[in-house]
Amino acid sequence: MAPKPAKDLRLTCQCGGVEYRVSGPPILGAVCHCDDCREAAVQLGRLSGADPLRDTEGGTPCILFRKDQVTCLKGQERLRDHRLDPGSPTRRVIASCCDTPMFLDYEKGHWFSVYRARLGRDAPPVQMRIQTGGTSRRPAGPLPSYPGYPPVFMLKLTLARLAMMIGR
Repeated sequence: MAPKPAKDLRLTCQCGGVEYRVSGPPILGAVCHCDDCREAAVQLGRLSGADPLRDTEGGTPCILFRKDQVTCLKGQERLRDHRLDPGSPTRRVIASCCDTPMFLDYEKGHWFSVYRARLGRDAPPVQMRIQTGGTSRRPAGPLPSYPGYPPVFMLKLTLARLAMMIGR
């Protein structure tokens, strides 16, 4: 289970021109190894201000938060979308002031997948690796790895949605 932050977290781009506040606990932390996240990490890694999105195992570490817990404090006008496919419901959001990838928004969902590096030293830990089935080698290390979306992942997303619906 992801620990509850002691205080609000800040999500900032590298130059500080875009800043978000995240209030409330994360849904969970995961490192995604799906084809889209790996391709996006390559594409976004070519941006001038981008720091590496992938970890040493080739996955993209993200912390998932409910959309109602994430508020833009400044720089909304500096955000731009990056989509792997123009019709995709998944957009990766970049701070155009310094080309910093900020988060992933699956527009049909109720959560943002915040790139863990954007949360700085206060970033919650990741608990699992997901979508590892398409990788050529199994990731090493202490995190549990799942070839798809494990039941605990889906349960946490469902519980977060229910909490939003009842206003908790």
